[in-house]
Amino acid sequence: MEASQTIAEAAQSIREEFALFDDWRERIEHIVELGKSLPPLPPEHKTPQNKVSGCQSQVWMIAPLDPATGRLRLAADSDAFIVKGLIALLLRLYADRTPREILENPPVVLDEIGLAKHLTPGRSNGLWSMVKRIRELAARAAAEPAPA
Repeated sequence: MEASQTIAEAAQSIREEFALFDDWRERIEHIVELGKSLPPLPPEHKTPQNKVSGCQSQVWMIAPLDPATGRLRLAADSDAFIVKGLIALLLRLYADRTPREILENPPVVLDEIGLAKHLTPGRSNGLWSMVKRIRELAARAAAEPAPA
């Protein structure tokens, strides 16, 4: 993600990227490739409190708030490459954003590129569980008082 890119611009980039594929199999292969390039989450963050419930695979997510910028340093990992690819898409949209930006920009691009209708029900539920977790982390950070 480019530092100056907005969530809307990141979503448009994802739309254009997925429009290049002729069929859903190619899109899934691309998602798996995205997952293979996702940096791993350090083992100390793979704790029960960082685990995302509702996912078919194991998923851990953290979002420390950078006090200097007011942005969430979102990071996540999974034990399944396809889920890691879905995480990579979510990070392109939401990593290094303010809580307000996250809360004001739902991930409609995920439906627009066909994820909802082409993922298995278990994977789809897991994707929306990750989205819910990101929004919860953003809401919690937004409710915290600013550092003095």
